[in-house]
Amino acid sequence: MSLLSFLFKGQSLPDEIQILDREEYKKAISKGKVQLVDVRTKGEFMSGHIKGAKNIDFFQGSAFDNAFSKINKEKPVYLYCQSGNRSQRAARKLVKMGFTEVYDLRGGYRTWSY
Repeated sequence: MSLLSFLFKGQSLPDEIQILDREEYKKAISKGKVQLVDVRTKGEFMSGHIKGAKNIDFFQGSAFDNAFSKINKEKPVYLYCQSGNRSQRAARKLVKMGFTEVYDLRGGYRTWSY
């Protein structure tokens, strides 16, 4: 068993969540109007974000839940954060809320902007 599989055992992603690398993500969100959400803080969002993204801060608790309750659960949602950690946590939460197709940017915004 590798160290990574040991550290992350039991943390496999639900089928509804897919992690896309930067090029796959860019191609997917360029296909027209998508539900693109930056789950970073407002300050992080204001310092730079992917064009067309809506900012819904993962750390805002009930405001996060309320904002996602207004988003179509039947359509794909594309998430990202700074490094990929928060957006994976957000993706798991969205699946519990009933979202059926969630995509996450591998490595987060820091991989997008280089």
